[in-house]
Amino acid sequence: MNFRTVIDPPRHPGYLDHRQHLLLLGSCFVENMGAWLQQRKFNVDINPFGTLYNPESIARNWERIVSGRPFTADNLFLSNGLWHSYDHHSRFSSSDRESALALINRRLVQAHDRLPMTDRMVITWGSAYVYKLKTTGEVVANCHKQPASLFDRELLTVDAIVARWLPIVRYIEANLPQCRLLFTVSPIRHLSDGAHGNQLSKSTLLLAIDRLQRESRICDYFPSYEIMMDDLRDYRFYDTDMTHPSASAVAYISEVLTESYLTPESRDIASQWYKIHTALAHRPITGDTDSYKDFLQRTLDKVERFGQTYPYIDITTETAELKTRIKQI
Repeated sequence: MNFRTVIDPPRHPGYLDHRQHLLLLGSCFVENMGAWLQQRKFNVDINPFGTLYNPESIARNWERIVSGRPFTADNLFLSNGLWHSYDHHSRFSSSDRESALALINRRLVQAHDRLPMTDRMVITWGSAYVYKLKTTGEVVANCHKQPASLFDRELLTVDAIVARWLPIVRYIEANLPQCRLLFTVSPIRHLSDGAHGNQLSKSTLLLAIDRLQRESRICDYFPSYEIMMDDLRDYRFYDTDMTHPSASAVAYISEVLTESYLTPESRDIASQWYKIHTALAHRPITGDTDSYKDFLQRTLDKVERFGQTYPYIDITTETAELKTRIKQI
């Protein structure tokens, strides 16, 4: 007897590879996936604007990455002692206006410079609800805890999302021919929208992705939402807030993605590097012993052998860090 609904995505070995440049945009779930990929030495750029939830804000910020047009001081506003951008997550906010602006534009330049090399974009939509500033009508990516009276709340339609994203898909087809888009819908439930409202939102996103897939062969879909809702249909797979996936759920969904999209070689590379990643994160209580120095040297030897075996993977940062830590003992 089978007591689970196992979601088995289509198998595309090599769809994700360590030779590729990946750009991840979207909700906090894409950040979970991005961290998992980073820890296994994939070349990823995660959310240059911070966490984004709705398709309109993600589209708007994608266009900013393409243009590379810098933000100005006029794009920031002061609230509760901090300078914020309505296009960015609060991680970019600062008590100093110039510091916030410098961080925002530095991150934009990094994303813009990487864009021509992008092989895969992973887009995670979290909600079809948007908040519009009443004064301008612009959709904001983050309200930064401003009074609700400043905004109008609206549920995007499937037609509106497809109309907004189809030109982006066509641009990628024409200008980044090596690139494909992997869409996902975040399994995180937005219960602030109400249980029914959350379902309406997620359904809208799913229908929009389905339309985009039918419009273009470069659009793909990974069922993270379905895996969470059906395969992991149990509150033990949720965090304490009962809406976010637990660490074990994220790990499970990542394993499904690995089995679906990675070649055996890439899975082996991911496994090897994760062991090195764990060693790099190790910090003893006393870091000035000969045994710890030997541990660091053995780790450095592993990193250098890894780099020799896979010369297309950059190990410069890890090599320099280990050499510095060895010299300090």
